[in-house]
Amino acid sequence: MSNDPILKLRERIDALDEQLLELFNQRASCAVEVARVKRELSDDPEESIEFFKPEREAQVMKRLKALNKGPLSDEEVARLIRELMSACLALEQPLKIAYLGPEGTYTQTAALKHFGHSVSTAPMSSIPDVFAAVESGQTNYGLVPVENSTEGVISHTLDMFIDSSLRVCGEVEIPINHYMASKSADVSLIRHIYSHQQSFAQCRRWLDQNLPGVERIPVSSNAEAARLAASEDDAAAICGLPAVEIFGLKVCYENIEDLSDNTTRFVVIGKQDVAPSGNDKTSLLISTKNIPGALLGLLQPLADHGISMNKIESRPAQGYKWAYVFFIDVDGHQDDTNVISALKELKQQAALFKILGSYPKASL
Repeated sequence: MSNDPILKLRERIDALDEQLLELFNQRASCAVEVARVKRELSDDPEESIEFFKPEREAQVMKRLKALNKGPLSDEEVARLIRELMSACLALEQPLKIAYLGPEGTYTQTAALKHFGHSVSTAPMSSIPDVFAAVESGQTNYGLVPVENSTEGVISHTLDMFIDSSLRVCGEVEIPINHYMASKSADVSLIRHIYSHQQSFAQCRRWLDQNLPGVERIPVSSNAEAARLAASEDDAAAICGLPAVEIFGLKVCYENIEDLSDNTTRFVVIGKQDVAPSGNDKTSLLISTKNIPGALLGLLQPLADHGISMNKIESRPAQGYKWAYVFFIDVDGHQDDTNVISALKELKQQAALFKILGSYPKASL
């Protein structure tokens, strides 16, 4: 054996890689066996068996991050484990995920972060189309944006939940880093900029200071902005790095968002309820009766039972002038004892009461 220390380390790495390969395949074999057992235990072999269990994946992720001693960060460990679970799940049941397209949007990035790259993603042209794809069974789940830390809620998404029977099955948070890109990266050629209206709002101060006279043209998505900019010599796009790469653009400026902690939250929509994971959130849709103090009365049961509310948003109730529905996120699962008690009291006071879903809180 050579005395070269680098060669010895490489030999050690090769041996570890072989062990990892064996362990990966052992885990994959277990996943295949789980699928076989689930099918055998099913009363109806033709029924749709739920192989994807958000609560189980959240528990696995939490446990392994707690065991992590480095030097890999918890974020890197989470990314690696997510891809391993995604590949194993694909052996049980290949998943198809609808997202707000086209290819290269932040919503696709969120879908791949949550489900891993072994799923099939299906771009949709609008948020209603994402809901429709899941409702019709065209896809297993959908990903839609629900709020941004800079610009607030995505009202169109909230409005869809009023009439939809779909459930919130999970959430994903991703940092939003905006790039300005064009065909040549020559800023002096830029006469107009394409982007989604939300992105323009998130970069407003930077644009006012650096490109005050350049026309801003809103489009349906940042990926669409990149596509348009790729076909014009005097145009630029504000978009994410995946769209820059997909459409062959060159970066003019990086990280032009006004706030460095700019983050967007996305929710996973599906048809099933999610079991408790131990670190959950519950989303509610509520409308008040038109009496004095009605909203306070709705919130009081949460306080009485020690439940933290981390979001409340109001939307006009369709067909009722000056009436509103409220979207509320609280800590805990709808099957937790204190949450059950609070929601029972809340339901008695509400004019409209709907549990949108309980699901694991977003992880790294």
